[in-house]
Amino acid sequence: MARRKVTNTLALALLGLLLERPMHPYEMAATLRERLKDSSFKINSGSLYDTVEALVRHEWIEPVETVRDGNRPERTVYAHTELGRQEFVSWLDELVRIPVAEFPRFIAAISYLGALGPVRAADALEERARHLAEHISGADATLEQTVGAGAPRLFMIEVEYQRHAWQAELEWTRQTIAEIADGSLPWPEPGTY
Repeated sequence: MARRKVTNTLALALLGLLLERPMHPYEMAATLRERLKDSSFKINSGSLYDTVEALVRHEWIEPVETVRDGNRPERTVYAHTELGRQEFVSWLDELVRIPVAEFPRFIAAISYLGALGPVRAADALEERARHLAEHISGADATLEQTVGAGAPRLFMIEVEYQRHAWQAELEWTRQTIAEIADGSLPWPEPGTY
C-alpha cells in the first residue's frame, strides 16, 4: 500500500464536510464546532488553514469561488476534486478496516504505575475515574441533546464510540483501584521498580 500524502485526521474531517457542499475554511471550522466534532478533531485556525493548503497542494480540493459577506474579508470556497473524493473514501475505508497502533499517553503512564507506590497510584486512578465519569455524563447529555432531538444516530456515532471506550476504561480503572486496595495487585518493594 502506498503511503498516503495527507494523514492529518483534521483533513479527513474537512474532506467529509466538503462531501456536503463547497465551503470556506471559516465555515468548515464553525460547522465542525457546531456539530461538536472538536472533541474528535483538534481544530484551531492555524492547523485548519495548513490542512486546507495541504489538501490543495495534493489536488484533493480546489478553490471554486471567492465570496464576501458584508464588510468581512473575502473568503475562498473549496470543493472536492475527483481525486480528493476517491482519496477520502479510500482513506476512510482503510481507517475503519485496519486497527493501527496508537500510542495513548495513559498507556505509557500506567506502564510505570508501580513507581507511584500503591497509595499515590490509587489516588491518581481515583481522580481519573472521577474525570471519566464526568466525560461519560457529558457524552450522555450530548447524545440525548442531539440524537434525542431527532438527529440521526450516525451523525454522533463517534461520541457513542468514545462514550463506550470511556466506560470500559472506567471499569478497568475501578477494578485496578479495588485490586490495589485489597492487595491482590502485587506491588514491588520500594526501590526495586
